[in-house]
Amino acid sequence: MAANPLDYEQAGELKFGQVGIANLRVRTLDPERLGAEMAERVQRAPKLFARAAVVLDFGGLSRCPDAAQARAVVDALHAAGVLPVALAYGTREMDELSQAVGLPLLAKFRASYERDGESEPAAPPPRRTAAAPEPAPAPAAAPARAAEPGLMHVHPVRSGQQVYAQDRDLTVCATVGAGAEVIADGSIHVYGALRGRALAGAGGLASARIFCREFHAELVAVAGHYKVLEEIPKDLLGKAVQIWLENDKLHLAQLD
Repeated sequence: MAANPLDYEQAGELKFGQVGIANLRVRTLDPERLGAEMAERVQRAPKLFARAAVVLDFGGLSRCPDAAQARAVVDALHAAGVLPVALAYGTREMDELSQAVGLPLLAKFRASYERDGESEPAAPPPRRTAAAPEPAPAPAAAPARAAEPGLMHVHPVRSGQQVYAQDRDLTVCATVGAGAEVIADGSIHVYGALRGRALAGAGGLASARIFCREFHAELVAVAGHYKVLEEIPKDLLGKAVQIWLENDKLHLAQLD
């Protein structure tokens, strides 16, 4: 008997892609306070934060919370109107915690914090004895690889669409519509109206900037520091604007 061809079709197609999920790094294990802060954010910008997916990062605490404490945080955030969907990966304790509370681990949300202000310590020079021969001269350094060019996007980014430039800058030669999202590990240049969200320095690059010709953004962020439209001076709306990070504070200024 011939096999039913439907038997070979997938019931669901699974793909992996870049998504703009907010990372909430918990600095004080106080569910009531966390819930109140998130409720205020939801009230201030409901289109951005109401029912927004967030990843919980407990790496800023002196110790890993127990399951009861983590569940209390999750419940407080649900009550505030946001949806915790995962834990940021950290230690073996965090792995056990994720199983206890029934949330998966997402490793990438630890990367930017681990890179902040940290550098690999220099390896100590090798010890030499009097009898040791002189080391051979180091080989000539290989020529530096040319930097990867930025991503150029020439079409409008429409509501619900997302454009991500991994490890490079992003240039959009059109409008970013309301409800659309542009993300870059480097800087973002929008040669049109910016009405959606723009997140530069997504991998933690604090020197990244955002430039746009006509500013109406729902949200802008550099290296995780963000502002929503309600927090932005009204005199910048419709103007050419640049956004940058300085001393952990997001700045916006009109371009000349």
